[in-house]
Formats: sequence, C-alpha cells, structure tokens
Amino acid sequence: MDSRIIVALDVPTAAAAHTVVKEIGDAVSFYKVGLELFLAEGPSVLELLREEGKRIFLDLKFHDIPRTVEHAVQSVLKYRPDLLTIHASGGQAMVSGAAKAIQEAGASSQLLAVTVLTSLNQDDLVQMGVVRPVAEQVVSLGKLAVEAGANGLVCSPLEVSLLRQALGAGPVLVTPGVRPAGAGVGDQKRVMTPGDAIRAGSTYLVIGRPVVGASNRREAALRINEEIEQALAETGVAQ
Repeated sequence: MDSRIIVALDVPTAAAAHTVVKEIGDAVSFYKVGLELFLAEGPSVLELLREEGKRIFLDLKFHDIPRTVEHAVQSVLKYRPDLLTIHASGGQAMVSGAAKAIQEAGASSQLLAVTVLTSLNQDDLVQMGVVRPVAEQVVSLGKLAVEAGANGLVCSPLEVSLLRQALGAGPVLVTPGVRPAGAGVGDQKRVMTPGDAIRAGSTYLVIGRPVVGASNRREAALRINEEIEQALAETGVAQ
C-alpha cells in the first residue's frame, strides 16, 4: 500500500523502532527519523528501515550559516534519505546552499523547508518578536524556501490550503500536527484530522503517537489509511 502516512519513530532505540515497523507491516511505507533516534542510534536505524523496504524522512531540521548547512546536507546524502529537512527561517542563502548540495550530488533526496513548527502559536511568535499572523509568516517563509530551491515544505495542516493557493500543486507539503478525531494533541498546537488535512492539500501526514502509542499499531494505521482514502476519493485525487 502506498500510504500517505509518515509514521514518526519518536522512540529512543533502534530495537523499539524495529518493533514498531514490524507491527505496522505493509500498512505504512514511510517513516520519520528525527533527532532523538538518529542521535541515539546513528545511521544504523536508517539501514534497518532500508532492509525493511521502507522510505525514509530524515528530519534533522538543519539551521546554521549557509556553508555549514550545505556541508551538512552533503554529509547526510550518503544515507539516501527520501526527504530531509532544513529550517526556512535560515534564509534564502541557506536554503539555496542545501538545494545546491543535493543537485551537485545528483541525489534523488527531496529538500523540505520547515516553516513554523506546529508546537508554536501566535503568542509564541509574538514572544519571539514575529508580529505578523502565523499564516502570513508560514506563507512568506514558504515562498522564500521554494523560490530558493526547496522541493517542498513542512507546515501545519491549517496553512496547507493557503500554501496551495500561493504556490500551486507543485511543492510537496508534509504536515505534522495531524490527529484522528478524539486523539490527544500532546505538544501540538495547530492540528487537524487526517481526512481534513488531505482535503486541504497535504501530500504526506506525519503521525506519531496515535499510531506508535496504539495498542494495535497496524490497525490504527489502517484506520487512518481508510480515512485518507475516503478524503482522496472526495477530492478526486489519485492515491
């Protein structure tokens, strides 16, 4: 099944990650490895996913001076991630450097720029000195990143429709902050259900605890897949 779900492997060990992947089986083909797991286990966890035939979203969110980020991207390309992340707020030169590294390597990895973290809301932005509304900040950073060479964006599903209006159907839009109806939001502040996120225009949905924390992980993933398939059918988008 070519699921639109990316399961977030926010677990502390490769053994725990392997258990999750085995339990979910063919219900999901895409997994996110973030800072916690990558720093704990290194590239071995990526090899584990490759051996299981899974696609990899390496979510390290690079944010530094342009030269450092360019070289960091060069370094992680040897792991062959399908998707990798940087922060759009690093600026045009930083995004361009990251895109250049991928292009010059002839790699198939797609570069995603993080707009505004889904753990932040308007009050948080104001505290950081950003006075414009969250949606305007997301669209502004999204335009900057795509124009600088990013293949897509990481954003809240609440801003997906605005980004589609501004940028069209081309960019890959990956949305964390997705929770099935009735699920706890945890540390997320800008959330949406899987079906609504797909209807808004999300390409992939990053889902962690509602699947990883479920008593039956495979069944939880299949239920979300069904909701996604229904939303795709309603919008007339091929899966």
